[in-house]
This record gives sequence, C-alpha cells and structure tokens, in this order.
Amino acid sequence: MAEQIPLTLPEHPRLAQNILHFARALRRAGLPVGPGRVVDAVRAVEAAGFTDRMDFYWTLHACFVSRPDQRVVFAQVFRLYWRDPRYLEHMMSMMLPAIRGVQEEKLAQSAEKRAAQALLGDQMPEVPAAEQAEEDTRIEVDASFTTSREERLKKLDFEQMSLAEVAEAKRMLARLELPVKPLPSRRGKASAQGRRLDWRRTLRAAMRQGGEIRGLAHLAPREKWPNLVVLCDISGSMSQYSRMVLHFLHAVAGRRGAGWARVHAFTFGTRLTNITRHLAARDVDAALKAAGAEAQDWEGGTRIGQCLHAFNRDWSRRVMGQGAVVLLITDGLDRDDTVLLEREMQRLHLSARRLIWLNPLLRWDGFAPKAAGIRAMLPHVDSFRAGHSIASLEDLAEVISSARDSGEKMRLMTLLTGS
Repeated sequence: MAEQIPLTLPEHPRLAQNILHFARALRRAGLPVGPGRVVDAVRAVEAAGFTDRMDFYWTLHACFVSRPDQRVVFAQVFRLYWRDPRYLEHMMSMMLPAIRGVQEEKLAQSAEKRAAQALLGDQMPEVPAAEQAEEDTRIEVDASFTTSREERLKKLDFEQMSLAEVAEAKRMLARLELPVKPLPSRRGKASAQGRRLDWRRTLRAAMRQGGEIRGLAHLAPREKWPNLVVLCDISGSMSQYSRMVLHFLHAVAGRRGAGWARVHAFTFGTRLTNITRHLAARDVDAALKAAGAEAQDWEGGTRIGQCLHAFNRDWSRRVMGQGAVVLLITDGLDRDDTVLLEREMQRLHLSARRLIWLNPLLRWDGFAPKAAGIRAMLPHVDSFRAGHSIASLEDLAEVISSARDSGEKMRLMTLLTGS
C-alpha cells in the first residue's frame, strides 16, 4: 500500500484550491472522486454562491456523493475540513483514543477514523509520557505488541476499522468458510451397509433369476444439502456491519462444494429486497454495488416486523425448502408494532430448521434484552450470537451445524423471564 502524504492547507487559500484539496481528502477516504467531479463542484459553487454554509454543503454533496453509504464519510470530512482552519490538531486530538487503544468517552466512529486517516495519512501523534503512564494504569497488556496484527484485526469491531483495516478484513472474510453437514432424507440409495430393505430391487433381481430370491438389497438414506437464507438489516445503525457480512456471504455463495444447496440473500430496512442474483457476480465489489443500487433503503429506518411479514408472505415457500438454515442479521431496534414482529418471528422460526440471530450489540458485556423489539424476537430463535467482528463470524462457521448451540440465548432468556 502506497504511503499516504498528509494534506496541508494552501498558503494563499482560494475557494477552487480548497475544493480541490477537499476532493483529494474525499478520495483518500474512499469516495470515487475524479477530476470531472471536481470541475463540476467548482462550477456548481460558482453558480450557487458561497453565502450560506448549508447551501455550500449540499452543493458539494450533490457533486461528490453518489451512494447512500458515502454520506457519513462526506459529512465527517466536510466537518473536519471546513469548520476549523486548525483541523489537523483537531483530528489528532480526536484520534488519540483510537491510537492509544483505550476507550475514554467513546470510540472514534468509523467515518471519523476514515476522515482523519484521509487528511492525516500515516502520521500518528505522539502520546505524552505523563498520559502514557496514566493509560498504563488502565490496561495491563498492550494487545498490539502481544498478538499478531491479524489476530488483533479479527477481534476489532467492524465499526472501528479504518480504510486499510476494512480492506484487510475483506480479504480475510473472503477466505472464511461456512461448512454445513448434510441432512438424511426419506429417499434412499443402494448400499450394502444400509439398514432398510430395498424390496423393489430385491424382486427385480429375483425375476431375473426365475423368481428365486438369492439375496436382499439394502438402502441407505440419501443425503441432501440445506439452503442458506440470509436476512440482513441495512438500516443506519447496521450499515457497516451489513457490508462486511455481505462480503462474507458473497464468498460463501461463490464457493463450490461447501455444502449449501443454494444461498438466498435478502436485505431489509424499510422494505424487503431480494439480492440473491447479484451474489452470482464473481467480483465482490460489482456484486455489492449492484445490490446497493437495487436496495434503495440503505441507511434508512427499520421496519423489521413489516419486512419479515413480506418475506413470510412472498418468499418463504420458495426458498425455505430443503431444511433451510436462516441467518438473521439485525440489532433488533424496531419501533413498529411488537405484536406483528413477534408473530412474524414465530412464523419464520417454524419454517426454518434453524434460525440464528447475529446481533452486533451483543459485543457489549452489559448487554441486556431491554428494547421491545429484542424482547419480542429473542424467544423465537434457536441461537443468539454476536456478529461484529471476523472472530464472531469464525465462531459461526464452527457452530452453524450444531443443533445444541444456543449462543447467549439461554442467559438472556433468564434475564428476560426474571424481569
């Protein structure tokens, strides 16, 4: 990866130069900004004027943002670049908690981290000795020196990853597997070790021998492979986690011989969208771009109950055959009618062989089922697990075929019934 050179403000600031400088920061933060967009932005600002801050913001927003997931990064870079001439110092102070590896008031948000990385490059501020001594009292071991970079990245929250870490995490997710065990079916196949008698084959062989039965044919259960159905929440609070899970899902769908009969993927926020056909694209970026273009409710609101109702009504009978396993990826924060949500969750649970709920909120040690949506959904899942890091997805690969695994469900059900 090429070394990034930190940006510096022009000595004689002019509007066009600053827009160009701002566009370079956006490009380093991951937005596809080229020279044509910069020219369009300068012309747009000249036409709209530079008198009101909000007009200026939305003028540049219209020129540089083309996808819903780019809005947060644009907003952070704009805020850091245009608000304070001393934005470098501001970002250094903002980045210190993330660099030290501790949590002070809150962890730096993903968009803030990317914006700071785009403007600061690889320059990391020094931690004063006095402050370092204070931090040493809070943590016993610095994980960055005791574990490998890859192990640290596996445990890092998707929301706290920088651009470089996200790119590395995507490569690691592409190597993960999600194997599944076959299911025995009622259909049989010829087998000398089978326990069932195959009377048809036995009688056919006897007819070729003049009606004399000289041996008994046996059957063994024919194996069948289940479908994997993924329902992924793409609302504002879940957008970063959803993208990483969909990268993992693309790798699972494209890996032949992993055991799944078919992989079906649906996204939901305010409406349900079937993105299964987009997973067939070999290029993961092209696949997710096409899926994002079809799902118009990225980073929008959440209507889990209504979206599950649409799935149960329109898609359940089509994709839930073959003993399907359902992965539900959502934080469960739904403000709609909990009666509808509970009814649709129960129906989904009855249709699936196993229903596994991945919730990134479970990463917090003090997590409790206090939200109404979570309380309505939790009793109707087979397993409740965290889904916020590479390590959590690796654990999923180990337990997805285990009927005994319930994750954190039993512990949380105890809290739920006890309250």
